[in-house]
Amino acid sequence: MKKRSGPYPGLTVDGHGSSVVPNAGAVLLLRTAHAVGLGSALSQAVASWRRPLARHDPGKILLDLAVSLAVGGDCLADIAQLRAAPEVFGPVASDPTVSRLIDTLAADAPAALAAIAAARVTARARAWALAGDRAPDRSKNASAPLVIDVDATLVTAHSEKESAAPTFKRGFGFHPLWAFVDHGPEGTGEPLAFLLRAGNAGSNTVVDHKAVITAALAQLPVHHSGRRPGKKVLIRIDGAGGTHELLAWLTRRRLSYSVGFSLPGDLHSIQKTLARIPAVAWEPAYDADGQPRAGAFVAEVTDLFDLSSWPPGMRLILRKERPHPGAQLRITDIDGMRITAFVTNTTRGQLADLELRHRRRARAEDRIRCAKDTGLANLPLHDFAQNQIWCAIVALACELTAWMQSLALTGHAARRWEPKRLRLRLFSIPARHARTGRRRLLHLAATAPFTVLALDALDALARLTSPPLANTS
Repeated sequence: MKKRSGPYPGLTVDGHGSSVVPNAGAVLLLRTAHAVGLGSALSQAVASWRRPLARHDPGKILLDLAVSLAVGGDCLADIAQLRAAPEVFGPVASDPTVSRLIDTLAADAPAALAAIAAARVTARARAWALAGDRAPDRSKNASAPLVIDVDATLVTAHSEKESAAPTFKRGFGFHPLWAFVDHGPEGTGEPLAFLLRAGNAGSNTVVDHKAVITAALAQLPVHHSGRRPGKKVLIRIDGAGGTHELLAWLTRRRLSYSVGFSLPGDLHSIQKTLARIPAVAWEPAYDADGQPRAGAFVAEVTDLFDLSSWPPGMRLILRKERPHPGAQLRITDIDGMRITAFVTNTTRGQLADLELRHRRRARAEDRIRCAKDTGLANLPLHDFAQNQIWCAIVALACELTAWMQSLALTGHAARRWEPKRLRLRLFSIPARHARTGRRRLLHLAATAPFTVLALDALDALARLTSPPLANTS
């Protein structure tokens, strides 16, 4: 009787493969970095930190680290994945060289972070210019503004790192605050600014929100054109932003806002006011697809509450809906319906549209999840300044991925793929390196199911960066 060998073929495995390039699909990231000028911008920005006679350019080291995070790394040593394929990634610095650069930048963290931010805004302007009509800031106005989401998250520290502290969820670590630009329903998003904070930092600290929003606005290409963004930019925050000082600051800056809000007054007065809302004031709310949702309603109650101490022009809008299974009602909820509120200074649009726009703030949670899949889940270094540099590299990796999607994957479902799916389907495509004459060839695996998509994406990037044909007529 023939002995069964199992459901998989029996293989004799050795380590003698040559000219095999792992993660060859990451060439999409390299082509994107070249298209938007990220490598040259970083090299110029951090040139002052390059040591005399240094072999490796600090800008390329930072870009290599960003690429290593984009393909799945979560510590400095994971740059070895790139070092193993010099045919694609060129000379990659050794681990000691990488560590020394991070230490050097961390020793002058404010200046280094400002330099990296300057390189990022230069590359962003180029990326959005190449995107054309698909750019996040294209044809924006007060009715359809560019949306910046601000949200905080918790990052657990598994050792006593500098400034790690107990968190409000009884954990231990950090509480960074991030700002992301929303690409809309057809895309994903990209980080604009971050503020690394200790784990015990407050959720509604006004100074921190101001700092992150100011840094985020500075990352917008329109900021460098000499024009103020004004109502063309909407700042979207959850209830942590519903403070007098922050809303007054946004009003003075003439920015649009949509911010979660806690109803003013004591519980008894809130209940009495909610009970006075006439039934005709409630309009059907929309679901995520913009269609009326059964059992959900919105109403404007600006005139029913005393908002005299709040900034002028602020509108208070409520949503009531049946609670989700297992959810508990609060004492201020009425008629078995959950009540939530937000405020906005937008004067145009139907209430249901404004409420749906605010509810889409949940996309910030998607952006944070993607950032945690791209190196933010673990701040691997000990010093606080070192981890600030690490967060800047995480932002670079997230931006590079988002720019690749917006420039090379337009019109395909991959435009909205999150990092894990991009790695599995595109970045992990293997290849074989070959030389013929003076040409260096990279043969992507023909049997990989998404090789055709990768080639189409590379063609799209090539068309964006190719010089226009001369007019011979």
